[in-house]
Amino acid sequence: MKKGMTIIALLLLVSCGTSKSLRHQPQTEGYDPSVPKVQRHSENYFSSGKNTLLKNSQGLWELYVAGDPLQIGLVTGALEDSLLKKQERVFFSKVKELVPSKSKQKWLRKLLTWYNRKLYLNVPEEYKTEIYGLSQYSSHDYDFIAPPYLRGLYLHGAHDIGHAMQDLALVGCSSFAAWGDKSEDGGLILGRNFDFYAGDDFAKDKVVAFVKPDKGNPFMMVTWPGMMGAVSGMNNAGLTVTINAGKSKIPLVAKTPISILTREILQYATTIDEAVAIAKKREVFVSESIMVGSAKDQKAALIEVAPDNFGVYEVPNSNQLLCSNHFQSDALKDDKRNLYQIENSHSQYRYDKLIEEFEEHPKINPEIAAKILRDREGLDEKAIGYGNEKALNQLLAHHGVIFKPEEKLVWVSANPYQMGEFVCYDLNKVFGADRAAGSSMAQTDRDIPADPFLQTQAYKNYEQFRIEDRKMDQMLQNKTGMTADFVKNYQSLNPDFWIVYFKPGKFHFENKDYAAAKPELEQALTKEITTLPAKKEMEKMLRKINKKLR
Repeated sequence: MKKGMTIIALLLLVSCGTSKSLRHQPQTEGYDPSVPKVQRHSENYFSSGKNTLLKNSQGLWELYVAGDPLQIGLVTGALEDSLLKKQERVFFSKVKELVPSKSKQKWLRKLLTWYNRKLYLNVPEEYKTEIYGLSQYSSHDYDFIAPPYLRGLYLHGAHDIGHAMQDLALVGCSSFAAWGDKSEDGGLILGRNFDFYAGDDFAKDKVVAFVKPDKGNPFMMVTWPGMMGAVSGMNNAGLTVTINAGKSKIPLVAKTPISILTREILQYATTIDEAVAIAKKREVFVSESIMVGSAKDQKAALIEVAPDNFGVYEVPNSNQLLCSNHFQSDALKDDKRNLYQIENSHSQYRYDKLIEEFEEHPKINPEIAAKILRDREGLDEKAIGYGNEKALNQLLAHHGVIFKPEEKLVWVSANPYQMGEFVCYDLNKVFGADRAAGSSMAQTDRDIPADPFLQTQAYKNYEQFRIEDRKMDQMLQNKTGMTADFVKNYQSLNPDFWIVYFKPGKFHFENKDYAAAKPELEQALTKEITTLPAKKEMEKMLRKINKKLR
């Protein structure tokens, strides 16, 4: 997702629901209510029976849990206990940072209460039960906002609400698939970046969850503490799911969250047709592309869902499938919102970049997939500045992931972003009878090394740029504090990025120092600007400046 989870998405967590939703209780009868007993072996390894949580040497938390919905929720919550509470603190501190005004928080809570009034009616019973189990380990520090169960339920709609209300259609997730003559060994391979950013602390505790439910398919997914919905995952039948946001209208009521729908597909589908049938059953409240890869079908397809439309896209006479953040199916490609997205966002640029990558690399393997996901340059290898959302690698991703469905292999990126080591897992071994508890489930001999870029001065400069950029934002907000020395250093850290010229130019413009603003904005316009609206804003500012300086 776009940098910043956005105020609305975060404040989803502080909505308290309508009276009916407040009274709602999930189904728990018929499930095992036993309270898990957790054994702490070390600060990085916990177990409860055969269920385990272990932090591996690359910093990824590996979770293995099995049972009925209530037990999966309870055991996950018990094992993740401190991590889950930490994640809540991260979210609520972000809310306070973004919206310090208590009166504005109160107004937004009321608005989101209205949106969430029917959310509980659109989540399958077993998943509400699982969320209830998880919520038993939520912090009570926030009970004045909403009871733990409702907070957990609403969390799973945060992506959807924020996406719809703050135009998070302008996000940067990119994904691709190759098979047949487009892959090195002829087998299906998929890759994706999940460009979701909710602060540095949010991404510190990535969880690679391996779940063996009592019904449906065992599966893995890349997630975070407290999240049981799926954004990237594969089941033991070799079916994969990843999500890419599309342009959406503002909903009037919350329905099925996308991450819940994709979790259901992971758990109950083994083919593309079965995935399509599940998707058709659910009403969603935002628009999304779901890339589904299938070992049984030996290909991939896009399921494109919207509140008022549905489409399936497969490329005719091709063994590759590319996806950014606009729709491609006949049902949705000509939708006015989709056309607006193509014209105004960076989605088409990244799609064209994927085409360029596939032309440069005609045979995709896991190492090449990782190279594509990590590409920081623009079209024709143009330097467009680190962190530019037109790049496939925007240096903010929560994770990158690569799937080989027919072999049941998956690679998950370690921190930072998708730049750390891609750690390999074999689902045949993870869900096999000889799974060894107490050690990492990774197949370390198949790991893909970390990007060498992490050892460069350019990377160190980028990380410092992120710090300075937050200072720049504060100066813009206060309209004071910016100095020539600060600007010189700020621009030197990321000289190809248009932002480092635009923000000082905007600072001068808002302080009516038009002579100082003009060269900064003119320099920004020579760079690769992320979106058409941003470019138009600068052009409008310059027209006003030129009139003032006549």
